[in-house]
Amino acid sequence: MSHKEILDDLRQPTRELRDLIPEVFKGYGAMSAGAMEGGELDAKTKELIALAISVTKQCDGCIASHARAAARRGATVGEVAEALGVAIALNGGPAVVHAPRALEAFKEFAPSE
Repeated sequence: MSHKEILDDLRQPTRELRDLIPEVFKGYGAMSAGAMEGGELDAKTKELIALAISVTKQCDGCIASHARAAARRGATVGEVAEALGVAIALNGGPAVVHAPRALEAFKEFAPSE
């Protein structure tokens, strides 16, 4: 399954759950927007951090979402690789399995170099 397909598969069930608990999603959306907007760290750096955390949490939906966002923010393959290296250093074996998935997700969403 491609990373685009992962996001597509999550779209409808997420909408359904959001309709059932709108205040939870509203709060999460506000928190996420506040955390990811530029500040002392730019938005691209924050997406690279989020991608690395997604690897350590072993969350394929998170990996796909933050890989796409990192690509949209202009991250390079080298920047993604370095962020994934930090995830591997801090999470060991599970990150060795999920980091390549994250790199492939990024490549799927990034413009061809």
